[in-house]
Amino acid sequence: MGQLKLIAALLVSFCVLLPLTHAVSKDVSYCDKNADYAVKVTGLDINPYPIARGKPASFNIAATTGESITGGKLVIDVSYFGWHIHSENHDLCSETSCPVSIGDFVVAHSQELPGYTPPGSYSLKMKMYDANKQELTCITFDFDIGFAASVADS
Repeated sequence: MGQLKLIAALLVSFCVLLPLTHAVSKDVSYCDKNADYAVKVTGLDINPYPIARGKPASFNIAATTGESITGGKLVIDVSYFGWHIHSENHDLCSETSCPVSIGDFVVAHSQELPGYTPPGSYSLKMKMYDANKQELTCITFDFDIGFAASVADS
């Protein structure tokens, strides 16, 4: 009977804690609420969540398009408590399979943040451009970097 209670307690703990390590954000906003972007973002998945300093993190952005995309770039700007702290550019075809066909697709980016990255709340703005430098979409979302460093970092 004691083992059954222990197994039940571990199962409940697993079910409660597992969702805390993975986030599907519903708080993605378009930069211009009145714009009719060619690419519509349908979801955001960040894993792990909150992001751990010095560990890989993945950002998967689900989207849909009504036109084929042969290439382009992503422009990413990151702010920390309202202060712009980082910019980077990525070839769109290195973050998704090109050409992108009409319909659903995923932009996937993985990155390891340095162990000295300050914990807290960050904001990210991502603009997607096609090969002709036309803006296809622009989104913003917030994410958190955890306060605790991993055991391996200590």
